[in-house]
Amino acid sequence: MADNKAKSTKPVNKTPPKSPSDPAKDRAAKRLSCDSNSSHEGAMAGELSALEEAFRKFAIHGDTRATGKEMHGKNWSKLCKDCHVIDGKNVTITDVDIVFSKIKGKSSRTITFEQFKEALQELSKKRFKDKSDEEAVQEIYKLIEGKAPIISGVTKAISSPTVSRLTDTSKFTGSHKERFDPSGKGKGKAGREDLVDASGYVSGYKHAGTYDHKVQGSK
Repeated sequence: MADNKAKSTKPVNKTPPKSPSDPAKDRAAKRLSCDSNSSHEGAMAGELSALEEAFRKFAIHGDTRATGKEMHGKNWSKLCKDCHVIDGKNVTITDVDIVFSKIKGKSSRTITFEQFKEALQELSKKRFKDKSDEEAVQEIYKLIEGKAPIISGVTKAISSPTVSRLTDTSKFTGSHKERFDPSGKGKGKAGREDLVDASGYVSGYKHAGTYDHKVQGSK
């Protein structure tokens, strides 16, 4: 029995030994895999960069505290107007409001970029009825990509006889006329106050300053 115990052998490991790997090749393979993934993700981000940029510009419009990650209903409506998503025929302001209410959360007043794309997908079916769903989405993206809010309410100069009469200095009379020179430039203090002439000449004398010239000419 002792001999049998002594002769008992260890279980044989039938798993073939691993061939030694090259650390340099492993690092290169890992780097190529990472580069491939990052380039793929970069390509996906690049496709939406123009659209997301437009989303952010409209999201922060009129709100200095906005981060650009969420958009209020007012800015959503402005985007649809400025980018001509609303055409007054297939898509109206009412359609835009309904889609916004449908996409946003029940207790939320804003939409994220992902919800923004869902809303555009909803409107694209109405805006481009003659195209497939995929083509309609691409067309509505083109309307928005690279766009920015249109600043409205800028005061424009009005051309009218009344306004021109008030701004044309050549038509001024009385004391107002004395405040400007023939070119329309203001005289400053000299045009507002009576300055004392200390030159020694009588007021209105036409030959003031010609004495020295006459004396030198006679010599």
